Amino acid sequence: MTYFEGARLSARVVAEVVAHADREAPRECCGLAVVRKGRLRYVPCRNVAGDSAEFEIPPDDWAAAEDKGEIVAVCHSHVLIPPTPSLADRVMCERTGLPWLIVNHPRGTFRVIVPEGYRAPLVGRSYSHGVLDCYTILQDYYRETLGLGLPDVPHADEWWLCGQDLYRQHFEAAGFVQVGDGTHRDIREHDGLLMQVASPVPNHGAVVLGDGQILHHPAHRLSSRDVYGGYWREITTHVLRHRSLL
Repeated sequence: MTYFEGARLSARVVAEVVAHADREAPRECCGLAVVRKGRLRYVPCRNVAGDSAEFEIPPDDWAAAEDKGEIVAVCHSHVLIPPTPSLADRVMCERTGLPWLIVNHPRGTFRVIVPEGYRAPLVGRSYSHGVLDCYTILQDYYRETLGLGLPDVPHADEWWLCGQDLYRQHFEAAGFVQVGDGTHRDIREHDGLLMQVASPVPNHGAVVLGDGQILHHPAHRLSSRDVYGGYWREITTHVLRHRSLL
């Protein structure tokens, strides 16, 4: 039994997270629960996310919490909405391998979720940069469909304007090679498409599903299947294929 199951969930910690949520509203609050000498404590952290409806704990705050004890849970608030976990919450709960405590502001109701092998659907997932976005949907597609791994790479919003070349660098490292630029007809199912949107480097990706369709996750939209043509074809710069499929 963890510290966030059943009676071991401390009412004091919940109250501290609720109080933190009250101080931070309308932004989401965030923090970490740690155990030191058998006692559960709440460590408030800074929220450095650019969106008030999201949260991001900076690495130095995480490290500072580790210095205070063993991290046993991630805590954050939902403002004016129930403490029902979003898709991004459930995905990140799995990534951290920790229970998550979600509290509502201003009512103070709460919910705890735990890792249980959840995977977000490929179609219809909500957008959360760095968690559910155009890179992570390709990671999930290739892992679930072909057993191929693209590396987990932390990427801040607008990474393409900060000197990163996320797609070309990491697709190459994962065994993909360029086979075209999107203007020819030799595009096959499972090919990766790199696209460039007002950027010096490719900053959007899609995967070919066959029958003229692609799967992708445009910014601030739900992930979807779309017909590959028109705008999407015009902004394609690279067609990539894994070496095992050549």
